[in-house]
Amino acid sequence: MPPGCASPRIFLDRDRDTDRVGDTNQRNKQTALTLWAALDRDPGAALPMLSELRHWQGPEPVGVQTCPESVVAQMFAPLRAAIPDLKRQMHIFVAGQSDALNEGDADGAHWVAGTGYYTGLAVAEVFGIPVTDADLRIRWGDFLRFDAAGRVTHAQTIWDLVDWCDQIGHPVLPRPRGAMHVYPAPTGFDGILRAPQDTQETAETLQLGRAFIFGGLNSFDESDLSSMGMAQFFHPNVKWYGPGGIGACLSLAEFETFHQKPWLTAFPDRKVMHLESLFAEGRILAASGPMGVIGHHSGPYLGHAATGAPIEVSGLDFWLRDGGQFTENWVFVDMIHLFKQMGVDLLGPLKRHAA
Repeated sequence: MPPGCASPRIFLDRDRDTDRVGDTNQRNKQTALTLWAALDRDPGAALPMLSELRHWQGPEPVGVQTCPESVVAQMFAPLRAAIPDLKRQMHIFVAGQSDALNEGDADGAHWVAGTGYYTGLAVAEVFGIPVTDADLRIRWGDFLRFDAAGRVTHAQTIWDLVDWCDQIGHPVLPRPRGAMHVYPAPTGFDGILRAPQDTQETAETLQLGRAFIFGGLNSFDESDLSSMGMAQFFHPNVKWYGPGGIGACLSLAEFETFHQKPWLTAFPDRKVMHLESLFAEGRILAASGPMGVIGHHSGPYLGHAATGAPIEVSGLDFWLRDGGQFTENWVFVDMIHLFKQMGVDLLGPLKRHAA
């Protein structure tokens, strides 16, 4: 698709559609809150709410789980057992109907997404990460897909394990060029959208998001950063909160220097291809994809030489729009999964500490 994608298909163009989507969002939000509360308190108690689950993309080293029992046993029960005082802080909470196909045809799936911190003190090794006495703030991102009856069928979760390792003094990547451990809630804006949002704001956010993702991000000519036109979409003082290993960029200039140039040097042919979700609610845009970006590892990246290996980037994103630009961007990349495709086991060296 050429830069400057086709105008998005807007779902909220009739009163009855607005009411229907709004009611569905509110129902699904309540289910998501109930599910997360159960997973945090007693993961096994969440099993009845996952009866229709078919696919949950977990973070490496957990990976894909295809039944409720494995989601609990491989992901949430180990986390809860390792951090008995686990508490979930929520910074962003949104729902919407997805328009994730780059052809401009609506896929129509309903999603709920959230992000924030887990806090607590680990008392046992988990996922290969050793125990220390550090008070943790573990960044989480969850996307839940619902069927017409309001049941969760698919999900994607990323926990920032690289940043976790940095917090406990066992870094698995070189020190980030961006600021470390900077992942705040939206500045001057309540990102926990419990009530229905203005439909015109939602439509404008989705339109900007589609132009940015399928136009700007996919227009890199593999030589000149300006070919992507990021200044059109990002405010000069944009706050870009990247994952552990990359860090936070606190202006457009920092974003270009600390993240964009190294990323495009390493993966010059990368393209946004396979998003599972792209939706807006009010001024917040959300997107997810276990292989949302594809490309090849063609240049050095974070201390590791080019391998030529094909890569699929598992990622989650949240953006806050102000007028015609994005002012904040919360970015999750499963860095453990990315480097695994490059032949690097980032958590491998930690096993001797965890033993």
